[in-house]
Amino acid sequence: MRKNFYKIFIACLATFVAAAWAGDITAPAGGARNLTADDFMPHHSNAKEFNETWSYQFVFDNGTRAFVNYSTLYIPGSGKKIGCDMSFWNFKGKSYAVGRQYPPERLKAIKEKTTIDIKGEYAMENKPGKGHRVYFTADKNGKFFLDLTFDSAEQGKVLGDGIWKVGSEKFAQYIHIPYGRVTGRIGYNDDTISVKGYAYMDQTWQTVQATDIAVRSLNFSTNTRSPLYAGRISIAEKGGLFGYALYNSGEGSKIVVPESIKDGEDEYRGKKFPKNEISIEWKDKSPALKFPVNKTYQKASLLDKVDGWFAKKAMKIAAGGEILFYRGRSDASHGKKLDWTVTGAKD
Repeated sequence: MRKNFYKIFIACLATFVAAAWAGDITAPAGGARNLTADDFMPHHSNAKEFNETWSYQFVFDNGTRAFVNYSTLYIPGSGKKIGCDMSFWNFKGKSYAVGRQYPPERLKAIKEKTTIDIKGEYAMENKPGKGHRVYFTADKNGKFFLDLTFDSAEQGKVLGDGIWKVGSEKFAQYIHIPYGRVTGRIGYNDDTISVKGYAYMDQTWQTVQATDIAVRSLNFSTNTRSPLYAGRISIAEKGGLFGYALYNSGEGSKIVVPESIKDGEDEYRGKKFPKNEISIEWKDKSPALKFPVNKTYQKASLLDKVDGWFAKKAMKIAAGGEILFYRGRSDASHGKKLDWTVTGAKD
């Protein structure tokens, strides 16, 4: 009798704890909708550490990859900054990275053209979709160049207003291009080549530093339009899940929200980088997404986008350590290649 009582007590306690974790996260209000030009343009907040990032992953047919991020960010001791960073993986067998910082007034949001321009050297032109252009040029420890245009793009979607409440803070996410084909040119120093391939693009903002909201994030995209999984899922300090993905089984894209994540046989809480096979179960019972993460092809650091020794130290302290991006490609459970990134503080 007493043994049964303890079993019931433990089960109730587990349910209470799970409910407490779940209660720390509030999903966006409203149903799924198509994204608009207003969603793409910069958002504004009075929060001191408000930051926003437009992220691109380009996977070219020649085996090269490019990662581009444009950000408004807060650097302790320096204040508001514009961050522009890009990395090449396997550019003719080698990898390169560059990060630049500028004062916030260098960013120009041209609403009538749905364009965001940063001092004429970096730009995102036209509403995300077919015809969207990404431009990046920098001269720092080498000359970096990227000029790509989307020839096609799947429709982006968002859940309601896109804003998740994580404790007392806010996080917003917009998957603008779950899958699209691009053509253009990329270059390092005097070596410029023509490329074509596929791309994923999303945008996030939050009212505090990213590490104050999420201990770990999983970002993934598929190398074909169908079947497709593409999105970003994050894990809060208390274990709650937030963010969403788009799933297309061949009947059109729909939004899926995570129910649970496992690393191998164990529930994944995000305290460390995963080591085995990730399995994401969805609340609407769409097929689970499973993919191994035991092999990475690139490890990059958030500090790559921060200029100056003092700023790097301040950012590292504010983030609670160095923030790393583990990137890889796996055969996933939906029968296609999945390109993924796991982001979080160094173990």
